[in-house]
Amino acid sequence: SSACASGWTLIFNRCFIYVPNYMTWADAEKNCLSMGANLASVHHLNEYRQVQALIAIAGHGFKEAWIGGTDAQQWGTWLWSDGSPMKYTNWCPWQPDNHFGSQHCLQMNYSSK
Repeated sequence: SSACASGWTLIFNRCFIYVPNYMTWADAEKNCLSMGANLASVHHLNEYRQVQALIAIAGHGFKEAWIGGTDAQQWGTWLWSDGSPMKYTNWCPWQPDNHFGSQHCLQMNYSSK
């Protein structure tokens, strides 16, 4: 696509929007589905950085943001919710660590500092 609907941003031929509402990963994916989309998948470093910049430009700084990665179907097997192959991972060291066995979804811009 060479154009996106109003409020959406074109990044590497795909349209993205940042929704600054607090919700669970499942509710965020459901919200995306209601807009005909999925949570973001990122496929290379430049795309990852542009999605981060979109969040910052939206006036929300580098806040936590759900992206479409999950291993809820099978522990340790990470998939993108849009069905694209997960070849690029830019996680913090030792992440995701499934701390307490409950980290089955990915967030961008998360920092425990």
